[in-house]
Amino acid sequence: MPTAAEMFINGQWVERGQTNALEVENPSNENVIATIPDGNAEDARKALTSAKKAQAAWAAMPSAERGSLVASLADQVAAQRQHLARLVTLEQGKPLSHALQEIDAGITFLRYAVENARRIEGDIVTSDNRSEEIHIRRHPYGVVVGLTAWNYPFALAARKLGPALVAGNTFVLLSHEATPLSGLALAQLSDKAGIPAGVFNVVTGRGRVVGEALVRSPLSDLVTMTGSTRAGREIYKSGAEDIKVIRLELGGKAPFLVMEDADIDSAVSAAVAARYTNCGQICTCNERMYLHRSIADEFLEKFIAASEALKIGDPLGNVDLGPKVSRVERDKVADVVAQSISSGADILLKGGILEDGPFAKGHWLAPTVLEATRNDNPAVREEIFGPVATAVRVDDFDMAVAYANDTSFGLSAYLFTRDYKRLAEAPYRLKFGELYLNRSNGEAVQGFHTGWGLSGLGGEDGRYGFDGYLRKQTAYLNWG
Repeated sequence: MPTAAEMFINGQWVERGQTNALEVENPSNENVIATIPDGNAEDARKALTSAKKAQAAWAAMPSAERGSLVASLADQVAAQRQHLARLVTLEQGKPLSHALQEIDAGITFLRYAVENARRIEGDIVTSDNRSEEIHIRRHPYGVVVGLTAWNYPFALAARKLGPALVAGNTFVLLSHEATPLSGLALAQLSDKAGIPAGVFNVVTGRGRVVGEALVRSPLSDLVTMTGSTRAGREIYKSGAEDIKVIRLELGGKAPFLVMEDADIDSAVSAAVAARYTNCGQICTCNERMYLHRSIADEFLEKFIAASEALKIGDPLGNVDLGPKVSRVERDKVADVVAQSISSGADILLKGGILEDGPFAKGHWLAPTVLEATRNDNPAVREEIFGPVATAVRVDDFDMAVAYANDTSFGLSAYLFTRDYKRLAEAPYRLKFGELYLNRSNGEAVQGFHTGWGLSGLGGEDGRYGFDGYLRKQTAYLNWG
């Protein structure tokens, strides 16, 4: 039976009232599992006003105290780990084992943010004048708007919320309308953790309505968004009028380079994980494999065998792949595959849409493996965001690097080789913000997750990500 969710504004659950409702669907069986308010600009204004009123007192609190409250939130999440993971699986479709990993990642993001509570530091710089010092301090921006994608709804919210709050900002979250339930659950737990009213607010609705209102409002000071490049462009334009501070983590088209001296078994294992985890719905996924001709046949034989062995089914069971998040997203992937084949790509493993038997309902895709001879094939150029792998054979390392860099995206790239010279050269030659060298994807909380080009602005994680939630102020202190 569907349940009705409410927005969380100023520490209160706000009923839908006259606002229309949106249905939240379970992508594995198309059942409606909840309804949420289809919010509007007035809902956005109320949430931002609440956050603005709470911000001064929150920023005045010692950072260690703010950190203690965020730590309590992490404890609340840990205590509800199984429940939250099931909620993510029901609304997003990923296998329960992967959803548990997502909740664990969210806990880690929150706890790492807490570690930074005593690391908000500035500088004292020597002045050119007598009896003077130059003090450079860090201050919170004020009200942060967090816009999160549907592929990791809980982890992305925690990734942004933790550092924003510890830094002294207040926060308004809009989760994607397809996957809003785990963000609302996070708000419920923040209340239990004792985070003051107005510090964390959650609104629901469509990005083109509520999201745009949040971004355009003069009440918001910083916008941090994870999502598509298309949406990122719109947000960037919407924030331009007020010269809004915008941080965007957008799409990717990660190249996966395997050279002739690579450990093939290790490369295949990493390629499978980096392509199919979360049904290929990860911005850092292995999107295009550049294989040295001398090892391409061996690599593809093993990769296809591993792809065929993946178990697809009910994500609450013991499976490797769940459904795509929606029928629209499923059909987007199928369309790119069709365009790629018509443009000359060969089918090495025909997966595609599953619609019979246990897959009669839901948005199912089986792994597909393509091989292209040209670097301008749609499967090589366009972000697929699904369980479709594309291989291109290359003559040498230089050709692989040139093909890899021939893209407008710049989020992540992979390289498998035993040649130390190539490994040392890779950071200088591969034009991407994040490199995985002889390993699969999965960034560390103390690292820095950032994209170049159409993959975004700013970044998350580590001390550089935390610093992104603070702005600098320079004071010239003269006592002469």
